[in-house]
Amino acid sequence: MQQYNGKSKEEFVHGVFSAIAHRYDLMNTTLSFNRDKYWRRFAVSQTGLQPGGFALDVACGTGMLSIELARVVGTSGRVTGLDFCENMLAQAVRNIEKTPYKNNIDLVQGNAMNLPFADNTFDCATIGFALRNVPDVEGCIAEMRRVVKPGGRVVSLELAKPSAPVFKQLYYLYFEQLVPLLGKLGVGKDGPYRWLPNSLKIFPHQSVIRDIFTRVGLKDAVYHELTGGIVAVHVGTK
Repeated sequence: MQQYNGKSKEEFVHGVFSAIAHRYDLMNTTLSFNRDKYWRRFAVSQTGLQPGGFALDVACGTGMLSIELARVVGTSGRVTGLDFCENMLAQAVRNIEKTPYKNNIDLVQGNAMNLPFADNTFDCATIGFALRNVPDVEGCIAEMRRVVKPGGRVVSLELAKPSAPVFKQLYYLYFEQLVPLLGKLGVGKDGPYRWLPNSLKIFPHQSVIRDIFTRVGLKDAVYHELTGGIVAVHVGTK
């Protein structure tokens, strides 16, 4: 496995998110110019979830996507959020406590590469801004497919690579130069928000991710580019 400052990717990413958990939501909203809420809602709209449904949110972090899923399934449904970082889950508990859905969201500490659930358990599985952080993208998507019921959907919301001339250059200037600076100001550390542009550089193009969805056996795999292509929502059906 590739090493990151002498650590495996999994250990490195755990350290990054442990360090920024307390400011993660504020920084997401700030750095995305408040578009992150729209992106999450669009992703949830692609899940096919209905009231009373049963959703899994993989690498749920601070629980913001889990909360959006809970809005759809309502009080008769359930959402399970899974993450491997204790600090992020602790923040998720605080966020969920402020919502009407605190009795409908279960949080589990676990690994996205080895989901502790039986086959064909959930109506959908989502992952938000975390696919680029897992050690094996294809393995993670395959695990999500495994735990979804036949006819259920796997949905990924992730940073993407815009292609429009000029906008692309401006975006990368912002992302590679300003984001690490703003991140350092926001969390008081230099390293964590340098990982953000670096993680996108090595992450495959959205068309490649779509092909991986197909390769693991998800049907009708498509992706939707949002906000000029700076994020993409991938959808596939089991």
